[in-house]
Amino acid sequence: MSNIVKAAGAVLWRHSSAGSEIAVVHRPHYDDWSLPKGKLDPGETAPIAAVRELTEETGYDAVLGRFLTTVEYSVNGAAKTVDYFTAKPVSGEFTPNDEVDELRWLPFAEAQALLTYDSDRDVCSRAQQLPVDTTTVLLVRHAKAGNRSDWAGDDDLRPLSDAGQRQAAALRPLLRTFRPEAVYSAPRLRCVQTVRALASDVGAEVQLDEPLSEQTFAADPEAGLKSLLSIAGAHDTAVVCSQGGVIPHLLDMLAERDGISLTRKLTGEVPSKKGSVWVLSFDTHDAEDPRLVAAHYLPSALPAPS
Repeated sequence: MSNIVKAAGAVLWRHSSAGSEIAVVHRPHYDDWSLPKGKLDPGETAPIAAVRELTEETGYDAVLGRFLTTVEYSVNGAAKTVDYFTAKPVSGEFTPNDEVDELRWLPFAEAQALLTYDSDRDVCSRAQQLPVDTTTVLLVRHAKAGNRSDWAGDDDLRPLSDAGQRQAAALRPLLRTFRPEAVYSAPRLRCVQTVRALASDVGAEVQLDEPLSEQTFAADPEAGLKSLLSIAGAHDTAVVCSQGGVIPHLLDMLAERDGISLTRKLTGEVPSKKGSVWVLSFDTHDAEDPRLVAAHYLPSALPAPS
């Protein structure tokens, strides 16, 4: 449905002496108070658009966190959807501009009282339901690598195809919106190639993780789960690239363990397309026992055809 207008935004939050505060903005063109948001540019995905809109409207460079919800409504007869994330500022400051002439940092209750729209108040409520300072694991299925039957060599060394290289290139800016500090991969060439450029971007080495490879995970799923939870507890944000024989089963284990509902196919299976990303949000207040509190599926980093 190409006639749907797609947008993205965020609940931008920070710690203060009084607790957590969020940013609400006044838009003089509409004379309203809202959460920062805006339409996707051609070729953008929602995470990239959310970060760009935050910078344009608030002046802050931000790191994305937990996915919150998708809001749907109609504008002048056209359907519009807005994907919302939590986000935390890392640099910058507000300067009045043509779109936004005032920004206020307010506690949640005061922000909700000021916001003009019920939908924005609902987004804030969702942000409050769980900790805002979750840690993130971006669980990536490796990009396309051709058919296994067409590769005569060691399958561990099967490289990305041309289509897979395009997928990996598209993943690179999307994953950067979450500002990962560590990059892990199953020790398979196609997995490493999927995230190697990203690791270079963030100044990290790709760390190989054997328990998250298909063969090892099949023999000992609990070791794979333990490895992922260890990564979640060790970093604010990490990328983990694995395989189709691991990701759905691993997510089922996590969801059952922590009581989380997952997006599923009509068959009931957990989706895991090549080049897709699961944004996993963990409560790590108990660092030895991270708990999954939210999971959001991004089926492709490539933009949808217009």
